[in-house]
Amino acid sequence: MDLQYITDTKGKKSGVQLPMKDWEQIQKDLGELERLRNKKLFMKELAEAVDEMNQIKQGKKQARNAEDFLDEL
Repeated sequence: MDLQYITDTKGKKSGVQLPMKDWEQIQKDLGELERLRNKKLFMKELAEAVDEMNQIKQGKKQARNAEDFLDEL
């Protein structure tokens, strides 16, 4: 990556400039990271829902009515 640093009068770095192709790749990578994070969260919540259903089937937990369920959303 071909970075150029922007500095103040004391030489302290205050910014960075990079080629557009590098910026576009960073944006693409961040989008993919967000998609994977959302997928991981979805899978975690799905696993929790399946576990809750199994507990209900085994009589270890009481099922909620639809109104209570929707209120949680």
